[in-house]
Amino acid sequence: MWKNLAKLPIKHPLAFGVGISTVKTSASDLLVQTVVEQRQLDEIDWKRNAAFATFGCFYLGGVQYAIYVPLFGRLFPNAANFAAKPIREKMKDVKGIAALCGQVFLDQFVHHPLLYFPVFYATREIVMAEKPDLARCMSTYRDNMKEDLTALWKVWVPSTFVNFAFMPMWARIPWVAGTSLLWTCILSAMRGGDVMHSEEIEAPFPVGSTLTMIKESLDDIFASPVDLDKNLSHICISGAGPDRIGYVAMMARAVADNGGNVTHSKMIRLGQEFTTLMHVSIEPEKQQQLIKSLRNNKDLKPMNIRASALKRRETGSYKDSVVGFKIHVVGADRPGVLARIAELIASRNMSIEDVTTEIRRGRGNRRDFVITADVVTAEKMEQDNLDSLVADFDLLKKELNLTVVDIRISHVSQEIQ
Repeated sequence: MWKNLAKLPIKHPLAFGVGISTVKTSASDLLVQTVVEQRQLDEIDWKRNAAFATFGCFYLGGVQYAIYVPLFGRLFPNAANFAAKPIREKMKDVKGIAALCGQVFLDQFVHHPLLYFPVFYATREIVMAEKPDLARCMSTYRDNMKEDLTALWKVWVPSTFVNFAFMPMWARIPWVAGTSLLWTCILSAMRGGDVMHSEEIEAPFPVGSTLTMIKESLDDIFASPVDLDKNLSHICISGAGPDRIGYVAMMARAVADNGGNVTHSKMIRLGQEFTTLMHVSIEPEKQQQLIKSLRNNKDLKPMNIRASALKRRETGSYKDSVVGFKIHVVGADRPGVLARIAELIASRNMSIEDVTTEIRRGRGNRRDFVITADVVTAEKMEQDNLDSLVADFDLLKKELNLTVVDIRISHVSQEIQ
């Protein structure tokens, strides 16, 4: 039975490719709807899903198969033989390498820009727009063409070289489907809840906006705290009062109108109270005017605004930070979790620069306590130190029965200290 199933893609490559592409496109849309758009199963738009599955069936499975196999098979008769050769023989086959480059060129620089992109953009416009406008859709594509194609080529040119160089003819469409699904999975995992970019994430190939999303997510992972600008004055503004709409807007406007710049801030509603804590940098001669403006603002009186000057760490008083960590912990809500995490960090002579905690609903409707902390240390972290740190957190994970302990490291640049 298994032998017959294994031979199925070889005997029926078109049917297999169509099936794989249909399932892949449907699964990708379900990922976007459930993970990115945060829809429940009873809220799934099955008509939209069916439309994308149809696109996967006819275009990705049918048209793309016709291009990659029969058409390229005729234009490049030795393509299948070249793919079957060992790497050493491939490197000696000049004509085969030229044919490989020709296939990649036609696919990436002719097929995708002139056919694949327009068809997909049109399909997405018809399926997802309330009032489809194909002329506007094509105009948007033309405006974004340079950025989109550059993003596409960064990922798909290497993938296409691998596909045409190593995959047998029947496996070309499954390779594309697998790579496309992997791309959607990565975006969905990194951009869960991103309702602003769900249409871009729906695309089975990288475009300019989705590549930017990946870069932004990676920047968040490897970001490190920055010390105060020594050329400016720095103020800590705090306040708490009965919650009402508009406090953030009023405070931010007062700061901006007086020449201040909000850098780090945390504002949150706790019960009926709205609490704010913000760091503002400002030119020294404008500092007193800003403080006076905040204190005399009648609309902000209920917030009991307090402002105090901050001093930059004096040179020589503190060692420069060498390594930064982002520590993310999730576990069942219970007293003492934050205390144990903070004690472990302090015991390693590490400084917490920023920490955020929250309660959220986890799997099985469990109350989860979530900690996210930016931590720095002035000590160099050799591999032994890192292994020891990880071991300590593993022990703490077992002790507190935590579900997630994630530690990401980034080396802090001395230029920003």
